[in-house]
Amino acid sequence: MSVLVYAENTDGKFKKPVYEVVSYAKAIADSLNTSLAAVSIGDVDEADLAALGSYGASTVLHVTSEQLRQFVNQAYASVIAAAADKLSADVVVISNSFSGKGLAPRVAAKLNAGLADGAVELPQVDGGKLTVKKTAFSGKAFAITELTSAKKVITLNPNAFELRETGGSAQVEAFQPTVAQGDLATVIEDIVRTTDKVTLPDAEIVVSAGRGLKGPENWHIVEELAEALGAALACSKPVSDAGWRPHSEHVGQTGIAVSPNLYIAIGISGAIQHLAGVSSSKTIVVINKDPEAPFFKVADYGIVGDAFEVVPKLTAAIKARKGQ
Repeated sequence: MSVLVYAENTDGKFKKPVYEVVSYAKAIADSLNTSLAAVSIGDVDEADLAALGSYGASTVLHVTSEQLRQFVNQAYASVIAAAADKLSADVVVISNSFSGKGLAPRVAAKLNAGLADGAVELPQVDGGKLTVKKTAFSGKAFAITELTSAKKVITLNPNAFELRETGGSAQVEAFQPTVAQGDLATVIEDIVRTTDKVTLPDAEIVVSAGRGLKGPENWHIVEELAEALGAALACSKPVSDAGWRPHSEHVGQTGIAVSPNLYIAIGISGAIQHLAGVSSSKTIVVINKDPEAPFFKVADYGIVGDAFEVVPKLTAAIKARKGQ
């Protein structure tokens, strides 16, 4: 019996959500009085793999293959399931990232396991049962899911669990499971990623704006605030539909769901579809000149004022505080 965590890499490097999910899986392993192992697929430096031990992993199974250089959903799921079988892992933990959302159901099906996706807290342990608090209804509510199956798969929402460094170094072992040719029927030839920017799913701070900015020519005030905060940029659906911003920045029920530590909404009224994608944010700040805007009802902090006056002053104050 053990706990297995999938350590997802981006271009051979681990990002913060990986260390969060390893910390989370280690806490589960401790509650079950067992050990934690990780599986990593792709070209990652051995030193980075061993560093997962700093967050609680005792062993890292490293899978390298020319066929698996690019993410292949079905094949990666088979590898993770094979690693779970090798280690007799009863619990598999995966980050609830874009790829994790596709991997987890496949891994659960291969292991005949129960699945709880979008966990926001450590599960309660009662014998062989895990009780997991998770997001539901596109983030508008929480659900309590009981996993009673022999094997269990849990995905953790980004920014839902703090990093916990335990010290130490993991033992890295080569692992080469057989990948069925059918798992490679659909292969991604290339993945184009935005560079030199904070991505929305990984962001701890998100600055978002809506039609209150009046046009794309005014977006520079939002970009300057985001740069000062080291934040990711986002927008409402009407803004992306109008072509002011790319659809990759659209957050909401029909866009990207985010759960940052801080979400700043500028000139967004707060339609229910938008709120559904940001309600998991730990702190929400709203800037809007309409005091009746629905967003104020869910905001932790609100500023009633003109964005064109408030945002530049806020950016200047942040830069002054940071000595920029």
